[in-house]
Amino acid sequence: MNTDLDDPRLTAVGLLAEAYTGLMSRLAAQFEEHRLSQVEFEVLMRLARSPGNHLRMTDLSAQTTLSTSGVTRVVDRMERTGLVRREACPSDRRSSYAVITEDGMQRLGEVLPGHLELVQRWYVGLLPADRLEELLDTLRTIRDAVNPCAAAGSTETALPA
Repeated sequence: MNTDLDDPRLTAVGLLAEAYTGLMSRLAAQFEEHRLSQVEFEVLMRLARSPGNHLRMTDLSAQTTLSTSGVTRVVDRMERTGLVRREACPSDRRSSYAVITEDGMQRLGEVLPGHLELVQRWYVGLLPADRLEELLDTLRTIRDAVNPCAAAGSTETALPA
């Protein structure tokens, strides 16, 4: 038998995938309760936590699990429901920004308390309190290595008034 099958690196990747899948399934019902998909929640969170509450569409794609065309479809859908709007980029006519609206912020505010409770119960609360910062540092190191564009646009200045 091939001893590579017992390699702890395989276990590490498998456990990460299983933990992510399990956590997302725990969160799914709460998103549905608030008439949001997981990706719509992710878009709202990314926009709300970005300077000026906006991101270029390409940066939003880099920060999510969506392709550029996928982001376009999600933003189109969210724009129709009033959760986000698009704004032209003043310095590049080819680019546009996705911006969270007041309705989007309100919906996020409705979802967030229950979401944080679930994250506490099924993720952060399962860790020793002194290990959270270490976990965050580790996840950032891995994210930055495998997805260096994931923080794209997060330090950009706000749109002009």
